[in-house]
Amino acid sequence: MKMLNLFGAALAAALLGASLPASAAEKALVGISMPTKSSARWIDDGNNMVKQFQAKGYATDLEYAEDDIPTQLSQVENMITKGAKVLVIASIDGTTLTQALKQAHDAGIKVIAYDRLIRNSADVDYYATFDNFKVGVLQAGTIVTALGLDKGKGPFNIELFGGSPDDNNAFFFYNGAMSVLKPYIDSGKLVVQSKQMGMDKVGTLRWDGAVAQARMDNLLSAYYSGKHVDAVLSPYDGLSIGILSALKGVGYGSGTNKLPYVTGQDCEIPSIKSIIAHEQSSSIYKDTRELAKITVEMSDAMLSNGKVPVNDTTSYNNGVKNVPSYLLNPVAVDINNWKKVLVDGGYYKLTQLQ
Repeated sequence: MKMLNLFGAALAAALLGASLPASAAEKALVGISMPTKSSARWIDDGNNMVKQFQAKGYATDLEYAEDDIPTQLSQVENMITKGAKVLVIASIDGTTLTQALKQAHDAGIKVIAYDRLIRNSADVDYYATFDNFKVGVLQAGTIVTALGLDKGKGPFNIELFGGSPDDNNAFFFYNGAMSVLKPYIDSGKLVVQSKQMGMDKVGTLRWDGAVAQARMDNLLSAYYSGKHVDAVLSPYDGLSIGILSALKGVGYGSGTNKLPYVTGQDCEIPSIKSIIAHEQSSSIYKDTRELAKITVEMSDAMLSNGKVPVNDTTSYNNGVKNVPSYLLNPVAVDINNWKKVLVDGGYYKLTQLQ
């Protein structure tokens, strides 16, 4: 009789466990594939996700591919083999993972594209990112305000830089910025002396700061003899630092030769220090803690058969489908608000920026 009761209790427990959602019955493995450690923001993204997934009881497998496409593909395939239930992927090239994602889908694995949209695959379940078009709008808006274009001032010389052409976000950043800047270019209030416009001409492969520096060097020597650059649209801090090096190398920032207004993105520590030193002009703050938080919530909801939080179902078509997305708001940061946003908000300690 006692053995029968024990068997009954065990059976009931097993049935109860079988009926519970995955997140309650058994915490699953989450594979997190990040592109590179060369940018501080991806290190922060990875660490924030690991911390928050593990706080909910999930096991994690965090890998960095160091901007090597075959390495990322191999890492994702290994995560599938290990039995991951969710893959969170910030892709290096958003067009190269199609077959691996088909394999994941066939194995019942859910896929979240993280910050960078994965293209040409029906097997991307969700997308977690910031409002990338708005990032470009904010970058351009800071230029408009700083130069007084909205008050009729001008003309001013501007040069345009774009992100990596294999990163879908780069087009959103550029298009968002151009939605603000192009009317001023068309009216002659902004002049692109090089006439280089469009992502096919201004893109910077792999977001490489050295490539941006070399291009800025070439622009200055070819188009700015006797002319002054008044603004540079840069979509990312790592490019901004390279652009500023080129400018300072030919005397900008010394004496009366004023540095142009240079934008950026990600609020990386070298760029915030540069803003404090009145060199780089602005950056765009994207709180990776919040992006990690929404990604964990989306994953948890999928594994629990709950309602997955999304707030956009139309903006991000990956060439096969509109990917349901959650978009977070970016914030422009400059000399006036960096401390309030970044230090008072707990993202950095003041000592990190001194």
